Amino acid sequence: MAAKTNRSNRTALVLLCLVLGLSWEAEARQIRYSVPEELEKGSFVGNISKDLGLEPRELAERGVRIISRGRTQLFALNPRSGSLVTAGRIDREELCAQSAQCLVNFNILVEDRVKLFGIEIEVTDINDNAPKFQAENVDVKINENVAPGMRFPLLEAVDPDVGVNSLQSYQLSSNKHFSLAVQSHAYGVKYPELVLEHALDREEEAVHHLVLTAMDGGNPLLSGTVLISVTVFDANDNAPVFTLPEYHVSVLESLPVGTQLLTVTATDRDEGVNGEVTYSFRKSPDTQLLKFQLNKNTGEIKLSANLDYEETDFYELEIQAEDGGAYLAMAKVLITVEDVNDNSPEVAITSLFSPLMENSPLGTVIALLNVHDPDSGQNGQVTCSISETLPFKLEKSIDGYYRLVTHRTLDREQVSSYNITVMATDGGNPPLLMETHFTLQVADINDNPPTFSHISYFTYILENNPRGASIFSVTAHDPDSLENAQVIYSLAEDTFQEAPLSSYISINSDTGVLYALRSFDYEQFRDLQIQVIATDSGDPPLSSNVSLSIFVLDQNDNTPEILYPALPTDGSTGMELAPRSAEPGYLVTKVVAVDRDSGQNAWLSYRLLKASEPGLFAVGLHTGEVRTARALLDRDALKQSLVVAVQDHGQPPLSATVTLTVAVADNIPAVLADLGSIRTPADPDDSDLTLYLVVAVAAVSCVFLAFVIVLLALRLRRWHASRLLQASGGGLVGVPASHFVGVDGVRAFLQTYSHEVSLTADSRKSHVIFPQPNYADTLISQESCGKKDPLSLLDDSKFPVEDTPLVPQAPPNTDWRFSQAQRPGTSGSQNGDETGTWPNNQFDTEMLQAMILASASEAADGSSTLGGGAGTMGLSARYGPQFTLQHVPDYRQNVYIPGSNATLTSAAGKRDGKAPAGGNGNKKKSGKKEKK
Repeated sequence: MAAKTNRSNRTALVLLCLVLGLSWEAEARQIRYSVPEELEKGSFVGNISKDLGLEPRELAERGVRIISRGRTQLFALNPRSGSLVTAGRIDREELCAQSAQCLVNFNILVEDRVKLFGIEIEVTDINDNAPKFQAENVDVKINENVAPGMRFPLLEAVDPDVGVNSLQSYQLSSNKHFSLAVQSHAYGVKYPELVLEHALDREEEAVHHLVLTAMDGGNPLLSGTVLISVTVFDANDNAPVFTLPEYHVSVLESLPVGTQLLTVTATDRDEGVNGEVTYSFRKSPDTQLLKFQLNKNTGEIKLSANLDYEETDFYELEIQAEDGGAYLAMAKVLITVEDVNDNSPEVAITSLFSPLMENSPLGTVIALLNVHDPDSGQNGQVTCSISETLPFKLEKSIDGYYRLVTHRTLDREQVSSYNITVMATDGGNPPLLMETHFTLQVADINDNPPTFSHISYFTYILENNPRGASIFSVTAHDPDSLENAQVIYSLAEDTFQEAPLSSYISINSDTGVLYALRSFDYEQFRDLQIQVIATDSGDPPLSSNVSLSIFVLDQNDNTPEILYPALPTDGSTGMELAPRSAEPGYLVTKVVAVDRDSGQNAWLSYRLLKASEPGLFAVGLHTGEVRTARALLDRDALKQSLVVAVQDHGQPPLSATVTLTVAVADNIPAVLADLGSIRTPADPDDSDLTLYLVVAVAAVSCVFLAFVIVLLALRLRRWHASRLLQASGGGLVGVPASHFVGVDGVRAFLQTYSHEVSLTADSRKSHVIFPQPNYADTLISQESCGKKDPLSLLDDSKFPVEDTPLVPQAPPNTDWRFSQAQRPGTSGSQNGDETGTWPNNQFDTEMLQAMILASASEAADGSSTLGGGAGTMGLSARYGPQFTLQHVPDYRQNVYIPGSNATLTSAAGKRDGKAPAGGNGNKKKSGKKEKK
């Protein structure tokens, strides 16, 4: 019946709403249902899916759920039927006590739309409780002199039901002395009174037994009984009287235990025991009475337990005053509890949408919060706030709900999570604050490309690296997360030396480590420029690039290459010439080498590795110049073999060797006599050339000898005429060794003699000077001819040396001196540690080479008398006809001028009158001095 009635009421309500044109807004609409108490679990309450305008299957899809605060859930949603059902047995008396109307309020949340619907369910009463008295027996004491009409209050029955199901009437068992009267309190509770109808006589009947029945109006009707024992006492005709029928008091809920609330007072005009009044609570025991303490003698009421406004805000106490004669009086004490701000606000997180995408638009709902304060009035008015630094704001909804929404744009790379503190403050004095903390995670989107730590990179790698060697590692950082931060490395497509760049370098796509796919050669290329691309795995992917410079470092992987002396190509043996008259430090030749490496790997040093005559020659450490270390002696072999090692400064060092053959001779005939034993003629033309050379030398020697004889004859005639020639002596400076320059197996011979004879007419002593010849563009041959010096034919006794004055020679030609910058050095780079004079400009050097080539051309054409026959020297082919300026590197610093004793500067010293050490002429001169 109740369900049908409720359906009718709901239908009427819907029609009324349609008529009034009310808007169907879920956030403000209140849905009402009615259900009787004591229904089984799962009983139907209402079709919630229909009232919400949803299909039953949409309840779960849209996240429809019941939310309520701080109480046991009494109802549940049936997602299959879309109906609201009971979650268990509902006891209206336990839920609402004596309230006339029992309403249960909660909210239903449609989560996907973040909308709330208020639900109000009325729980109707059924007659499930019978009236009940607080005691099974009631004792009533009545004085026998009580006049008829006297009323005696009785205990009322208690029925938790309401309405017609509650207590309706009392009924007293039949008797001749008493009747029953029913009174009602101001709040509607009925209580019975025993009315004396006829006077009592204790001697006739001392005790009367009555039965009091309480009945409700339910169907079926329920009742309860109590046994009343009426004891008749002796006369006491005055009853206690309270000063006030009702006592009112207001107290704060924060009063401490033991506080005196008030004192009730009742007076009795009787004397003695009949006038002594005692106080007591009329209803005992009662849970409300446990909070108060009554002094039975004084009537003081004190607080025995803490009060709680939120639990009960009003107490009604009945105080009974009794005298010694069993007369009673009753008064009411009404206690009102006043609220104090003793409860902090409560914040409950109903919904939290975490994580939240960082590109969420402004106004996106993050959380739904419910705020509640059990205090009342101003103390229960709550305001919520969050920190202003957060990119969120609170918006108030209905029924104490707040929505937390985005207020500014989010950036996960700056803040990946927010620790949000919601501060709820009530309006009390002082206000109470409650903080609720929760964390919001920000979900990432691919909005950041990978970035490298440097604008560009460079690295170094030694050449001759193994294939697959790790070169370098680049790292790009992506501030995004998960797959948006997974970086893939690659190389930009490019070509290098007409080959794809990918054939030189590869990169690990996961780690960014670069590997060499081939062995690099410093001599082929010295640097490599590549572009490294970093791409993330987001959708769409983002990328960035960086340049990487790879510099190849040199290793000592090239041995020195000897440019001079070059290995002959005509089968002859290359040979250098040195005169026996050479002084220590005489420049014989120079070894020229280069190294394709760089840095200290190309720094070259020279050393004499092996020599047929140790100690005779020395090699410049940095210049490669081969010089005499001491004066040449007669016992020194004609042919000297030297092995010169050229070594770089790499680690480990590399070296190369060259073998030099140096011919040592005192004069030209000796050279010619021994040449046949040195080499075998390559062809008949070489033998003819040698023959022409011998004839030319002999002719020149004869002419020179004849000239000397004529001069000596004239001198002897003068001496004879002056009779001053008493003793003969002559200082003859030995003719230095012949000098040859070979072109393709010695095809040219250049020789220049410069002699100076000084004769004094009136002196007893004369001096003949044969200075060392000044040669231009010739190589030195130190092979002695082995023949007698032409000047030795003169009789030493005819020329007294002591009387011969020293005639100064002409100064040297300074046009053939090299500047300091043009002096030879290591591979043409370092300055030598030996001295020497060299051509001072390119023109002089080229003129020297042109003279050599002219002689070589003349010999090649057959016009020269210096044939290339048998017995000629197989000198280095570096002066051959093919050796032109355009075919030879500009090793200008490596050009030396043979025929001088180390340098032209030292040769100039000879012009000042210094004879070369170790010459035959010196020996003869010194011998004559001793003889003299």
